[in-house]
Amino acid sequence: MEYRRLGRTNLNVSAIGLGTVELGLEYGIADGRATHLPSRDEAARLLNEALDKGINFIDTARAYGVAEEVVGAALHSRRREYILASKVAAPPPGINLRDHTTSSIQKSLKALQTDAIDLMQLHSVPSELIRRGELVEILQEFQRAGSIRFLGATTYGEEAAREVLEDGRFDCLQIAYSAMDREPESRILPLAQEKNVGVVVRSVLLKGALTHRYQFLPSSMDDLKSAVQQIASIAERASSSLPDFAYRFVLAHRAVASALVGTALIEELRAAVGYGERGPLPPQCLEQLNQVKIKDRSLLHPGTWPHEALADFVGGR
Repeated sequence: MEYRRLGRTNLNVSAIGLGTVELGLEYGIADGRATHLPSRDEAARLLNEALDKGINFIDTARAYGVAEEVVGAALHSRRREYILASKVAAPPPGINLRDHTTSSIQKSLKALQTDAIDLMQLHSVPSELIRRGELVEILQEFQRAGSIRFLGATTYGEEAAREVLEDGRFDCLQIAYSAMDREPESRILPLAQEKNVGVVVRSVLLKGALTHRYQFLPSSMDDLKSAVQQIASIAERASSSLPDFAYRFVLAHRAVASALVGTALIEELRAAVGYGERGPLPPQCLEQLNQVKIKDRSLLHPGTWPHEALADFVGGR
C-alpha cells in the first residue's frame, strides 16, 4: 500500500481509503439485486480486512445510519492502527447551532469508541455557515480540548470547495472527482496544492456508474450511459476494468492524498487495493479520455438522478 501526506497535517494516509456509508445505509445504483446492510459480523470482517490490507484511512459520518457504531464496535481494539475521519452536518432549521454541533460530535466520539477523531469534517455545510465562522469556532474548541485533531470539509461544486480552500482554517478538503467528472482539475486541485490542504476524493466510481452497473441506469440517463460506454472501451483497450481505470486515473493526480472506496463487500475491497498498486494509466488513455464528453452535466451529480436509478440516495456523501 502506498501512503501519502495529507496536506499540511502530519498524517500519512493510505492511497486507498475506506468509506463506510454502505455499512450503515443502502446506497448506490439499483441493479435488480436484493439489497441489504451487512450484518455486524460481516462489517467487522470487512473493516478488519481493510486494516490488514494496509488501509489506514477510515471515513464515516453521523449521517451514515449506524456506520459509526459499526466502526467503533469492530475496530476499537485497533484504534492506533488507523486514521479516523467523521463528519458533522448543519442543524435543521430552528435548531441551535452550538447545541446541535456539540451533541453531534459527542455522539460520534461515543459511537466510535474513541477519545479523539483525527479528522472532523463539515458535511456539505452551506457556505454561509462557514463564512459566519461560529461553526468552525465550535470545532476549534473541540480541537483545543484534544477531541479533534484536524479540521476538514466535504463539498459539492467548485464554489463551496474554493471557499473552504480560501478560508485558511481547514486542513483537508473532500470532493467528488472521477474520470467522468474532471471539473476539479482546472482550479480546485491546483489551489489545494498551493494552500497545502490535503485532498480526499469520493465518488471515484460516480455512485457505481463507472462499474458494470451503469447498464442498469434508466433510459433517461442515456447521455451518461453513452459516455461511460466510451470510457469502458478505453479501459478495455488498456486491459483494465472500469473500476480499475477509475481508481488509477484519480490516484495519478499529485494533489490527491487518498481515494475512498465505498463498499460492504470484501471482494470489492480487495480489488480496490489492487487498483491502487497498479500505478498510472498509459498516456494514450488520458488522451482518449479527453475526447469523452457529456451533454447534460447535471448527470454528474447523483443528487439529480431519478429515484428509480438508485437503491437509495443519501445527499452529502
